[in-house]
Amino acid sequence: MASQLGIAWHSFLRRPWWRKVADILLVVFAAAGAAIIGAWALYQLGVTNNGGRVDANNRSLAAVSEIDRNAAATQDEIDAQWALQYGRMSALARFYPYNAHLILRAAQHSNNPAVVDRMITAAGMYMDDDSEWEALSDRISDIINATPQRQRGNIIPWMERPEWLALKEAICSDSALINEAGRLTGVEPRLIVGCLIGEQMRLMNSDRENIKKFLGPVKMLGVQSQFSYGVNGIKDKTAIAVEEHLKDPTSEFYMGHAYEHLLDFTTDDHTAERYNRLVDYKNHLYSYIYTACILHQTMLQWRRAGYDISDRPEVLFTLFNLGFKRSKPHPNPEAGGSSIRIGDRKYTFSALGFDFYYSGEMADIFPFHARCFHDADEALSPDDIARIQSNMSDCDRPERGLEYRRDSVQHNLPDDGFTTPPPPPDPFGINPEAVVPVSHTAQ
Repeated sequence: MASQLGIAWHSFLRRPWWRKVADILLVVFAAAGAAIIGAWALYQLGVTNNGGRVDANNRSLAAVSEIDRNAAATQDEIDAQWALQYGRMSALARFYPYNAHLILRAAQHSNNPAVVDRMITAAGMYMDDDSEWEALSDRISDIINATPQRQRGNIIPWMERPEWLALKEAICSDSALINEAGRLTGVEPRLIVGCLIGEQMRLMNSDRENIKKFLGPVKMLGVQSQFSYGVNGIKDKTAIAVEEHLKDPTSEFYMGHAYEHLLDFTTDDHTAERYNRLVDYKNHLYSYIYTACILHQTMLQWRRAGYDISDRPEVLFTLFNLGFKRSKPHPNPEAGGSSIRIGDRKYTFSALGFDFYYSGEMADIFPFHARCFHDADEALSPDDIARIQSNMSDCDRPERGLEYRRDSVQHNLPDDGFTTPPPPPDPFGINPEAVVPVSHTAQ
């Protein structure tokens, strides 16, 4: 055998180079073909099949999937289940905080507490010794079960009223503009909404019956056109100050070079153009941009004075309400502002914004940012500025300065400054007289 191999080898060596290459390729292809045929034969014979095995945790896996979703549960039962699941998540967080955090995030997007129950039970399968976790979970559950479920609605009284329900829908319809204003100015949009709520709730609960009767039922934002302008009630002198602060690098309110052209005008008549920006019934982008600038500029004033109020929404709302002239940086700022009566309670402008900010309401639309303020990476381009300027609508606006005319009542104007009669009281089939405030017992 060895001699035959030797003869073949010597014969191979004596061949010309091209024959050697051909012989090598022939051997390679023959070996590849044999391997393919062999693999096919093994596959056909079932040699490669993995018969699988029953999972050691089969019964546990089945038990997890069999946890009842209870689709017919009442709201009281669902609330009770959620309380128990949050308790179990708290217990899990003491041992595996990472997994508890993942489950909590998933729970925020789930309408079924049984799914959370399954997730927690599934996580518990990997605990070598779950006795401590189970004991803690049982103790928490016992405490929860010992406390009767109470149905008291929203803990914040003014959020129980129909004004808020109507206002919330109106704010949702403006969410794209509010978020855009936040992006353009480097301000968390949730702060802008806090200012908006204070002003709108003041309008809805003032003595202006047209606001209360008509804007609430049709879920519109009230736009002021006398003395203060727009949905956020910005005074003319305040708007002028915002514009000047943007251009003045020496100002304590200066926001930086990136924002200098944010509110550039397109005409020489700045007074009329500013009025048209703010008193715009169809598009409120400029109202939100001015609001955000006030917040950002005030925050920078205090920061430059050595006091950081960037994470103090109640102080920011107060200063927005009081204006630049009353913004005096000092070590112990207090929350307050205008007094607003809603139902049988009085609130300050700051309290309303603060209540909303930390209530969690609309957090899916206006989420909490890691930082409430940030600086722009680069200045706005001419296209960006032109896009902002193009947002003004061509809606009819009241004549500017009408509030100073003694005969203004003869122009068929309600006291909120509209030039046209208010819309019918029930454009969407809603009877304002049938809207009954929800009673709330003070806790």
